[in-house]
Amino acid sequence: MDLLYVRFYVMSIHKTARISFGAKLDKMNPKGIHIGKESYITSGAIVFAHDYSRDLHCDTYIGEKCFIGVNVIIMAGITIGDEVIVGSGAVVTKNIPSNCIIVGNPARILREGIKTNKFGQLVNN
Repeated sequence: MDLLYVRFYVMSIHKTARISFGAKLDKMNPKGIHIGKESYITSGAIVFAHDYSRDLHCDTYIGEKCFIGVNVIIMAGITIGDEVIVGSGAVVTKNIPSNCIIVGNPARILREGIKTNKFGQLVNN
């Protein structure tokens, strides 16, 4: 699946990132999708890189070692930093700094200063 996104749709997805089968990455502006190394996008997550109502095509970035939970929605033009965990069902409408856990609709920071391993697994401090 990842190979289809990279070769056919020309999305910028690091070869060590993992995309679940049920995840939906924006095919209206596929070149606007950027996913960093060792990040994991789970089933039902939606990552937008366009906004039809505003006729907007932009770049959406997900950093390194991030975990994007089930049914998360990431709006177009958002930048998510490195080592971020996005809780299930969150709607990300603003840029997110590195090293935090975010939850809710709209998403807000729940915890800062975290560290993650491969695929966004939380390192207990």
